[in-house]
Amino acid sequence: MTPHSRRQFLMIGGSGLMLAACGNGVGSDGPQRIDARVDATRDYLRTQYPGTQDLAQRAAGVLYMPLVTEAGLGIGGAYGRGALRIRDVTVDYYSSTKATVGFQIGAQQYAHALFFMTEAALGDFRRSQGWAASADIRYATPEQGASIGKETTEIDPVIALVFGQQGLIAGATLGGTKYTRIIP
Repeated sequence: MTPHSRRQFLMIGGSGLMLAACGNGVGSDGPQRIDARVDATRDYLRTQYPGTQDLAQRAAGVLYMPLVTEAGLGIGGAYGRGALRIRDVTVDYYSSTKATVGFQIGAQQYAHALFFMTEAALGDFRRSQGWAASADIRYATPEQGASIGKETTEIDPVIALVFGQQGLIAGATLGGTKYTRIIP
């Protein structure tokens, strides 16, 4: 394969992966589809990790991102849509986007939930034009979802739970992910 055709192959393959990332199944069917996926995600968490129900009750709000698709070939990205719920009622819809550069190849899908444990953290999130996941988030593993204690939730303003990973990229983090309010 010549260097020119190799470059074309990589560009076409990378474009295909990026297009796959955009087709994450959420589509543009509006809020009903997003809410149905959020309901299924919430119910899955409650069933698989019962401690998340208590966590959600203590949280000022929860952002559920039921399906995020990530793909990369040197340059990568991720996209998903979800809903912010306060007292289990949808108040806003959000998209999450992420761009990455580095050694990576593959694609995966995952879900995540952000538990806003303080009114201040929730207010900051809702007032922002585009909120970026950063160092103020505490990551919990799904196994901790059954036992996240009161002492943890009192000192961590935002707790992120990433779960349901499927695909060929190792790991799923939210660092560098930007959340933007949308009108579906």
